[in-house]
Amino acid sequence: MKKLVFLFLLGSSCAYAQRNFTIDETVYGPGKFAPKNYYALQWQTSSDIISHVDENYQNLVLRQSKDNWAVQNTVSAAELQKAVEEILPAEKITFRMFPMPYNWKSDHVLSFSTASEKSTYMIDYDISTKKATVTSTVPHTAANVEYSSDNSTVAYLIGNNIEILTPSGQTIQVTKDTVDGIVNGSDYTHRQEFGIKKGMWWSPDNKKLLYYRKDETMVTKYPLPQWDPRIAMVKNIRYPMAGMKSEEVTLVVYDTQTRQYTSLQTGEPKEQYLTIVTWDPSGRYIYVGVLNRGQDHLKLNQYDAQTGTLVKTLFEERSTTWVEPQEPLIFLPNTPDQFLYQTDKDGYNQLYLYDTSGKLIKHLGYNDVIVVDFKGFDSKGRKAYYIGASNKGLERHLFEVDLKSGKTQQLTSTGGVHNATISPSGNFVLDQYSNLSTPNKIQVLSKNNKKSQILLEADNPFIGQINLPHIEIREFTSADGSTPLNARITYPTDFDSNKKYPVMVYLYGGSHAQLVTDKWLGGIGYFDLYMAQNGYIVFTLDNRGSDARGRDFTRITHRRLGEAEMADQLVGVDFLRSLPYVDKDRMGIFGWSYGGFMTTSLMTKHNDIFHTAVAGGPVMDWKYYEIMYGERYMDTPQENKDGYEKTSLLNKTDRLKGNLLIIHGAQDPVVVQQHSMQFVEQCIKQGKQVDYFLYPTHEHNVGGKDRIHMYEKIARYFDLHLKI
Repeated sequence: MKKLVFLFLLGSSCAYAQRNFTIDETVYGPGKFAPKNYYALQWQTSSDIISHVDENYQNLVLRQSKDNWAVQNTVSAAELQKAVEEILPAEKITFRMFPMPYNWKSDHVLSFSTASEKSTYMIDYDISTKKATVTSTVPHTAANVEYSSDNSTVAYLIGNNIEILTPSGQTIQVTKDTVDGIVNGSDYTHRQEFGIKKGMWWSPDNKKLLYYRKDETMVTKYPLPQWDPRIAMVKNIRYPMAGMKSEEVTLVVYDTQTRQYTSLQTGEPKEQYLTIVTWDPSGRYIYVGVLNRGQDHLKLNQYDAQTGTLVKTLFEERSTTWVEPQEPLIFLPNTPDQFLYQTDKDGYNQLYLYDTSGKLIKHLGYNDVIVVDFKGFDSKGRKAYYIGASNKGLERHLFEVDLKSGKTQQLTSTGGVHNATISPSGNFVLDQYSNLSTPNKIQVLSKNNKKSQILLEADNPFIGQINLPHIEIREFTSADGSTPLNARITYPTDFDSNKKYPVMVYLYGGSHAQLVTDKWLGGIGYFDLYMAQNGYIVFTLDNRGSDARGRDFTRITHRRLGEAEMADQLVGVDFLRSLPYVDKDRMGIFGWSYGGFMTTSLMTKHNDIFHTAVAGGPVMDWKYYEIMYGERYMDTPQENKDGYEKTSLLNKTDRLKGNLLIIHGAQDPVVVQQHSMQFVEQCIKQGKQVDYFLYPTHEHNVGGKDRIHMYEKIARYFDLHLKI
């Protein structure tokens, strides 16, 4: 184990008039104490000009190299309001701040949306003429709004059906399904796994709409009691549990010119996943990743958009664990028969260049860097840019790769988490980053001479106000001795190594999550800071199975969720127990969702370590979890009976020791309340005491003001049992 980086403790010399967080600030603190920032940073479409909204949210600012990136106030929220009032005089739209997000349609025209009580409008604003134009209007009840590339045509959902609003103002009713369980155009298809973020896609010429049609009539209805009415009622959702019947999904093309429908012939079995949906640049073809229900065999198929027939399978990807497509294809801007595909099949999620015949042209991966955010191409389409996770997942940097040679270079260098983009000319990098001790820094890097121009360097927002605890990022080795693990330790304010302190371990542990990075404060949450300020050592470790470390780091959990994760967590716990200032008899643990599963697992399977625990929204038995996520990691209960038995916590309540508080949202559609209720029932049968608290109107997470209530309850629970 070694110490990597640390944040020094703000000592007494600068602590005058400083205080600890209030419980309210565990929720509202991130906004209240946010480092100074510029918002919606981006380049214009074809010029090396930066735009952003100022720190007061009132002005859109332009900066360009010829003026040494000096500030120019281009348009204010008040000017936008005036322009919009001229075209929508009856709508009473008020711009209290500059609208975000926005994007540039050209170097003079920006596009944004705004809403009145009746409608949502997409508006173009010309910064030269200071004139606004409404490009589309949708009713305020619309959901899943999908604009065409020129914003002139818009598709949206009313209930479970699709409508299209044309440039002439005509409304086209695309679907008219009234059967409960038939859902059209929804981004909540396959429960938003496999990178699914949308349910409709416009063709390149904006004349055809491709959409998901989900049939879940055969999926079991699951009751969610609603407590608000005087007579409680039941809201039913479709919840496909592991091993049970799944939804059946098709992809349909609607032609706005001919009003014809064409279904893609994606074949049998119907229980499959249709992912990474991408239009060909010509609009003639559609590419779909067809993934089997077992999630270990992917086919990338090409379909004829006119007939729906399968043209060919470009390639297939198989795995002994799982294949998890996350990103649609990215076609090269000047080479329409070539595209980038992302996969971790060779160890790390990286870019692969293919042509449309299915031939692999080049693997564009770089060392063990993981592609986490593709940032586009240069103006000639010869180079691609992406943010990659590096330094064992702790950092994020901007990388440039030459598409022909595969040569890759890292364009940002300072350690930390960067969000950076290249200018249209490719000469400059707009770079925003933070690290453990840097709150926020925005700069422009000259790619040629490596010079930088700082646009913003934020001060530490806590100095003179808040007692900031000492935070360290440390490295451990996984339980099998093979892999470095990242962890974060936060010490109590006014820490004294001669004293003994209680511990709160905060963990998640599941896939697609990373709690420790080299960004401002190490990625710590304000509740963790609050607990440290109130006398706890707070510890967090990213075990094997968590994010941004590659295929093998993740796949270790296959068919046995919780086992390797717990073993790694215990490495960190053993270190804590070895410290002379840790009170081994006053150790607590807290986790939510997968973290709730991990918390309860440790309280039963390793019941001699933690005195007190809080498990929020916990999975207690994977057979009660949904198909798309659960079967990826565990297969079905029929295929992996021993694995489900071993990971279930319902048959381990007799081992429960210590104090356990379970918190659940009564409306949870993700980890349904049945998990915790079954666990409580088994505790009763085993004569085990367990504390239970329900948030009647909340789903999987407790938000808003109620979150303050939740954090206060958790803090009091730990204080009750762990404070001397």
